[in-house]
Amino acid sequence: MAEQEPNLSMHSISEHIYLWLKQGILAGELQPGTRLIVLDIARKFRVSQAPVREALERLKQEGLINGVPNKGSVVSDITSKEIRDLFVLREIIEGFAVRETMPRMTDGDYAFLERTVSGMDDANKMRDTLRILELDMEFHGFFYRRCDNQAILGLWNDMRTKIMRFMAISNRYYTTDGLADWHRLLIDALKSGNPETAEKAFVEHMHSYKIIHLD
Repeated sequence: MAEQEPNLSMHSISEHIYLWLKQGILAGELQPGTRLIVLDIARKFRVSQAPVREALERLKQEGLINGVPNKGSVVSDITSKEIRDLFVLREIIEGFAVRETMPRMTDGDYAFLERTVSGMDDANKMRDTLRILELDMEFHGFFYRRCDNQAILGLWNDMRTKIMRFMAISNRYYTTDGLADWHRLLIDALKSGNPETAEKAFVEHMHSYKIIHLD
């Protein structure tokens, strides 16, 4: 990735470093346990340590890295059991979120979901891994935001990054070529007006992801 231009603002530099590190973690280039040394990263981008520390703090808040005594910041681990537990929880609460959201969906909401899916197609053609994952999370996160239940939204915010990380691992083994079409089927299920049909479609979609042995 290109190094920073000197006239960028501190926030822009920090954002660039954050995205670069996040992409590396999700792509598997930065494996669990990898040390992220502030001085080394600052030298790489030819910047001060301040924007690097800011980027690392954001990654810590998302759970992608941990602070370890005598080691500093290291890429966090993720296990198969954590993923299985999250998918069990997600099946329960996403089904609820979809059922609660369906009656209040507007034409604008459907247009938003369709734009999101079109973006997945574009990102897939560009092989933009991070963008594909962000759009997938945006699509599903819509229902957690719109179901008008703060506890459900809180659970989604807590598990979103780990789900995103697992999907990034899964996508290394399985193609994302059909991902947009999968989501179009979900939109069709929503338009059926039948909550049971829609919930079943969302659960089947979740089952399409293979739980890879990560331990």
